[in-house]
Amino acid sequence: MCFRRETHQKNLTPLLYDGSLEDIGHGVHEKIYENALVVAFGLRSIPCLQQKPFDIVFKNTIVGTYIPDLICFEQIVVDTKTIEAVTDAERGQMINYLKVTGLTLGLLLNFKHSRLQWERIVLTR
Repeated sequence: MCFRRETHQKNLTPLLYDGSLEDIGHGVHEKIYENALVVAFGLRSIPCLQQKPFDIVFKNTIVGTYIPDLICFEQIVVDTKTIEAVTDAERGQMINYLKVTGLTLGLLLNFKHSRLQWERIVLTR
């Protein structure tokens, strides 16, 4: 997976998957893909934070912590999945993740099948 910066409004847009994780195969545990993406992003000099915690606050009290898989360019939440299909449940979950992190762009990557399924989620305010 590769990203590029767009000059128009400084948006970050995912490009098509480059196949770099095909050696791993499909359908293994999500954490393996997450770790492999960290390696792949590092090889491409894509800034990436893995497992950065975010507090969930309710009425000025921390009630939990959300730890996203990856945050790239300090602007994109990347969530790896190995599920049959991305559904509204995963989309809704990503929207909640974006709210918690204060970011507006999320990328769901589903490695369950031989062909990568991915979706870009944008939180509008």
